[in-house]
Amino acid sequence: MKCEKIKEEKKNNKLSFLLSGCDEVFANTIRRLIIEEVPTLAIEDVEVKDNSSALYDEMLALRLGLMPIKTDLKSYRLPLNEDEVKEKSASCTLQLKLKSSKKGYVYAKEAESADPKCTFVFEETPIVKLLSKQKVDLVMTAVMGQGKVHTKWTPGLAFYKKEPVVKVGKVKNPAKIAELCTDGLFKVKGNTVELVNDKVYESKLLDLYAEADEGITVDYTDKFIFNLESWGQLSCREILSKSAEILVKKAEELEAQL
Repeated sequence: MKCEKIKEEKKNNKLSFLLSGCDEVFANTIRRLIIEEVPTLAIEDVEVKDNSSALYDEMLALRLGLMPIKTDLKSYRLPLNEDEVKEKSASCTLQLKLKSSKKGYVYAKEAESADPKCTFVFEETPIVKLLSKQKVDLVMTAVMGQGKVHTKWTPGLAFYKKEPVVKVGKVKNPAKIAELCTDGLFKVKGNTVELVNDKVYESKLLDLYAEADEGITVDYTDKFIFNLESWGQLSCREILSKSAEILVKKAEELEAQL
């Protein structure tokens, strides 16, 4: 198996790479490990000391639960049992506090975390809007968990597709291709249609172009374009490394049972 990086956008937490030497089963296994098994921190319990805002307690808790939290996999692990969660073990839980009585929006950056490394990913996310004399006072407990239990623990979006190979011959209706081309895949000048190779992997309209004109053909190789977008709890590389670690562990456990 071989992985070849296609594009990485660190600021947008996106990574795409070409996966070869494997089949769809393996590619889908990696995808499922990412969305179901890679652990992250997420708010699980909210103690409402005071809430006179327009949002009900349950609505506040729901919003907070779905807000991604930066996760340090070296410091935190999945809880071994329910007692660790109830006792708020430092190995698998994190406490955050949010207290505000000022008029206007209350933002995620105002929450105080017991661990400075683990705070809300998107600091400018508005949590609630307070009017004059309204206030909120919350104590939150984040717990390490997995996406297979609840999607709030999923670290990102992962998907793959077969590698396309686009060929351009004699195009009968360049004007129609120019009209259909909204993704920049082709440069149309008069009766000349040129392929922009850098756009091939990103295009989602390949089959449409092939159906629109016989001069454009699309074939697929046995390689896969794997796309990963992190929600910010972990970097894309951390997500992939952790999914690989989990896969190896599962394989070892299976081997031990044989």
